[in-house]
Amino acid sequence: MKVSLRALDTNGDGKLSRKELKVGLKIFGLRFSGFRAWRALRYVDADGDGLIGEDELDELTKYASKWGIIFTP
Repeated sequence: MKVSLRALDTNGDGKLSRKELKVGLKIFGLRFSGFRAWRALRYVDADGDGLIGEDELDELTKYASKWGIIFTP
């Protein structure tokens, strides 16, 4: 399942918040989307700003692939 990260970025700031990621995961039918978004953010957010930026997208892609989701830029 491919998901465009730009489609999940609803406020257009170029970064994904936990809420934006949660909504995206929920749209694709993943259970516990809030928890998964929280875990993904903790795992991927290298700079600790609470957002997933361009430089952290590769790690998000690897992490989300465990759930059968492939993110595309």
